[in-house]
Amino acid sequence: MIAIIDYGMGNLKSVSKAFEKLNAKVKVTSDASDIDRASKIVFPGVGSFADGMLGLSKRGLISVIKSSIDKKKPFLGLCLGLQLLFAESEEAPQTEGLGVLKGKVKKLPFISEDKKFKIPHIGWNQVSLTKKGENSNLLSGIKEGSFVYFVHSYYAEPEDTSIIASTTEYSIRFCSSLIKDNIYATQFHPEKSQRVGLKILENFIRI
Repeated sequence: MIAIIDYGMGNLKSVSKAFEKLNAKVKVTSDASDIDRASKIVFPGVGSFADGMLGLSKRGLISVIKSSIDKKKPFLGLCLGLQLLFAESEEAPQTEGLGVLKGKVKKLPFISEDKKFKIPHIGWNQVSLTKKGENSNLLSGIKEGSFVYFVHSYYAEPEDTSIIASTTEYSIRFCSSLIKDNIYATQFHPEKSQRVGLKILENFIRI
């Protein structure tokens, strides 16, 4: 069973429907015991860093998330679910994230080389695969330059750049997906990315 974590934030219905379309057995849950029993974990999210951590804390889910990762369960973070894996964010300097990955979450600049960009970054954009991504099971079958769907104002900057699986350019070139051991995460929304997104979720199911 794949547990989709409900911490009060995230496009839970569209995420669960995308997995169900792929015939996966999923359960949307805020129960730590469900998450502990699950074979795989999906960590979606939409909204702010501080509210996300507050939602996890209120539901007592922080320790079970960390223990699931420690147990090497396949773990997929989506959008805010990627950002919360880091310890700190410019969005909420006083809020401590999960800290399972080293690095920092930063705000997308709205000016680059005298060109202005609308923030948040909303809509379709391309991914450029790194060697990590090209050789990964998560992005298997995903072509260079494929379009995926974004909604975000912040991006993660991993301390270890070797975990970056893809990058995307919007005002700057940023990490749009990463992989470290059993941790998989995308800044974009696979559940909103049509055929490409479904392929990524299908790949996760098969991991």
